[in-house]
Amino acid sequence: MNRNGSFDLGIASRFRAEKYLVAALAAAMIAYLLEHAVIEMGRGVALLAAAALVGTIVLASIRVAHHAELLAVKVGDPYGTMILTLSALAVEVLILAIMMTGESSPTLVRDTIYSALMLDINGILGLAALLGGLKHGEQPYNDNSGKTYGVMILTAMGISMIVPEFVPSDKWHYYSAFTIVAMIALYGLFLRMQVGQHSYFFSYSYPRSERKKESHDERDTEESAAVSIVSILAGIVIIGVLAEFMSAFMAEGLRDSGAPIAVTAVVVAAISAAPEILTALRAALRNRMQATVNIAMGASLSTVILTVPAMEAIALYTGQPLIMAMTPVQTVMVAITLIAAAINLNDGETNAIEGMTHFILFSTFVMLTALGL
Repeated sequence: MNRNGSFDLGIASRFRAEKYLVAALAAAMIAYLLEHAVIEMGRGVALLAAAALVGTIVLASIRVAHHAELLAVKVGDPYGTMILTLSALAVEVLILAIMMTGESSPTLVRDTIYSALMLDINGILGLAALLGGLKHGEQPYNDNSGKTYGVMILTAMGISMIVPEFVPSDKWHYYSAFTIVAMIALYGLFLRMQVGQHSYFFSYSYPRSERKKESHDERDTEESAAVSIVSILAGIVIIGVLAEFMSAFMAEGLRDSGAPIAVTAVVVAAISAAPEILTALRAALRNRMQATVNIAMGASLSTVILTVPAMEAIALYTGQPLIMAMTPVQTVMVAITLIAAAINLNDGETNAIEGMTHFILFSTFVMLTALGL
């Protein structure tokens, strides 16, 4: 076969591999052409279109996560899980930024961060520890990671989403600017710890048989790092475009429906967490709980410590109102979650009972959201 034929086959093979991103791009083009027609058809059609775009965004996010995982295998922990969580965070921040330009609720960012925390710690970590514990019994990991993540999340949540309840509205801008600086300082030090002298906090030495299996998996996923990076960037751009149309369709579909405002926040949190859920569950079922802890707790920390300054900066620049103080119910749920996580992640091993406690807390969160609380 000549060189042109091989090149054509390579292009065709790449398109097949990236079929989710190609489908997402096609969906974005269709949404662009039919946006006004769909909205004019009424709330029911708009809601169906929003649901279709949510599904498309999830598929694109999964593909982005796949390439993040390929990079993660090449660089190893803690860099690997950091790449995955940051790629998911980029999706979340992009969707929130786009939705904030419309007629969104001033509590959207707060509710999304709260929902993400419930989904990451109670949903992802809880379900992974439950299923992994039922399959493997007690699953070991480095307890330094759980303790470090826990205290960082508690500090970040307290500063950005509990203390604001006591800040007068006329002084909100000053405290908001302080919050941005504080979050950046916290994350800067944490990042230096994670990739520097304390990187061993976030890794675990598995038995030799497990390391051989991981090396075999790495050989099976040989792919250019440049291809993965380009695919991640392209996927995030496509997701951003889809999010803009999804926001418009969802706003029209939920208008005057009486649905809880927090539903939109839960959707945004679920979209960004979709690839992390699959990755964390696969890791737990392979008895690699360290990766699961890094993903679930790292995603929670990144969501608070990076989303808050980004959204606060946008709010200060645009002058849009932004309510970050949590409701009493949210504050209680966050407190119970972090206390349970501090107890469960204190001994370097997870089991099904610990996983079940977090999963019940996640179920409680779902029930409270359905009740509009």
